[in-house]
Amino acid sequence: MTTDVIERELLTAHLDQLLDSGRFRDYGPNGLQVEGKPQIRKIVTGVTASLALIEAAVAAGADAILVHHGLFWRDQDGRVTGWMRQRLNTLLRHDINLLAYHLPLDAHASLGNNAQWGQRLGLSADGRFGEQDLGFLGAVPDDLSLDGLADCVADVMGRTPTLVRGDGRAIKRIAWCSGGAQGYFEQAIAAGADVYLTGEISEPQAHYAREMGVAFMACGHHASERYGVQALGQSVYERFGVAHAFIDIDNPA
Repeated sequence: MTTDVIERELLTAHLDQLLDSGRFRDYGPNGLQVEGKPQIRKIVTGVTASLALIEAAVAAGADAILVHHGLFWRDQDGRVTGWMRQRLNTLLRHDINLLAYHLPLDAHASLGNNAQWGQRLGLSADGRFGEQDLGFLGAVPDDLSLDGLADCVADVMGRTPTLVRGDGRAIKRIAWCSGGAQGYFEQAIAAGADVYLTGEISEPQAHYAREMGVAFMACGHHASERYGVQALGQSVYERFGVAHAFIDIDNPA
């Protein structure tokens, strides 16, 4: 049964169960982060709970915002000043709920960032790797070269990736993990990858690629994490009939 209104508690319980959020050791709280009105008629989704996204959601008439990157993180300063005050003030003044799912949204087998990103790139996973099995691993489509893969990334994502070529080997196995997962590169190598895709690159990864021979491609943290939250919002619409709109706040990172 579908309806155009959903209770906040029902939405939160549904998402918590769907994403199995309780099983993850995460860097911040998953689920409802800021309580707003009890009934939700419109959900806006976005990557990060920035002031720009919150203001756009207000303009769109949202009752809830669903994001990948919420407001609260481990070891952050707990004072409500500056940017935190601005974001919270806008949410509370307009009685808007904020829900955030971080690692659970990366990992979900069909709606997650890695599943959705891989789907858009024409990749199919047959294995997992990395912390809490967040990374995806699969075969490279037939006859796809490293340059062809880079072109595919640029076409799909609208940006040119940073590429470190490794030793020039034919790419047969590909590993990918969205966002800031450059630290999983060694685990991707150990899992048998010939090329690794993620959002960011740090200084050590260029050396690992050259020394281990495995290519590394940094495709953008924000850009690689635009897809899961869209799929999640669409799934809520299909299940409950609640209006949904994705708003992309441009971010070069």
